[in-house]
Order: sequence, then C-alpha cells, then structure tokens
Amino acid sequence: MKKNIIVQKSFAFSIRIVNLYRYLSEKKKEYVISRQVYKSGTSIGANIAEAQRAQSTADFVSKMKIALKEANETQYWLKLLHQTQYITDREFQSIHGDLVEILKILTAICKHYPQSNQLNL
Repeated sequence: MKKNIIVQKSFAFSIRIVNLYRYLSEKKKEYVISRQVYKSGTSIGANIAEAQRAQSTADFVSKMKIALKEANETQYWLKLLHQTQYITDREFQSIHGDLVEILKILTAICKHYPQSNQLNL
C-alpha cells in the first residue's frame, strides 16, 4: 500500500496541535487562542481525511482547499501565540516548520487541478 504523505503529515500535525492545546490550557492557563488553534489545526487533517473518500474531483479539490484555508488560519494563531509569548521561539519554529510543509503540499495539490480555479469555494 502506497503511503499518502499529506494524510500522514496532517495527522501527525493534529497530534502536535492537541498536545499544544493541552500545554496552553493546563500550563499557561490560556483558553481562547488555544481553542482557536485547536479547532483550525485539527480541521486540516479532518478535511484531508474527508477528501480521501471524495465523491468527485470537484469534491476532492473543495476539501483540500478547505484544508488549505484551515492551515492558513492555523498559521495566524500560531504566530499570535508566538508574538504574545505563549510559545517560545523554539516551540514556534518547530511546529510552524511542520505547518509550512503541509501548506506547500496542499498548495501544490490545489494547483494541480486546473478546474479547481473554476469552483465557487
């Protein structure tokens, strides 16, 4: 069985996001931004998982574009957590590096489908 790198990376990223949420809420007593990053960060993998059983190419592209939007939102929340010093430079660089990889892969997938530009998403 061939490995699906975006499925694997997004699932591993979701695990990191869950752990980050736990850390922020339990250790830093931060509940608002941590909930936002939790929701958007885990939604990336959930949408990618849904795309694996898409009913059509348009459905697949739609799910992947949603995952890309969620990844962009997650990037915003991570930057905010970093700039407000809830996470250190090292913590930010580590998790943000994983997110950048996912963003690049999702961008490439979405660009691969020419009809994806014609969808109303």
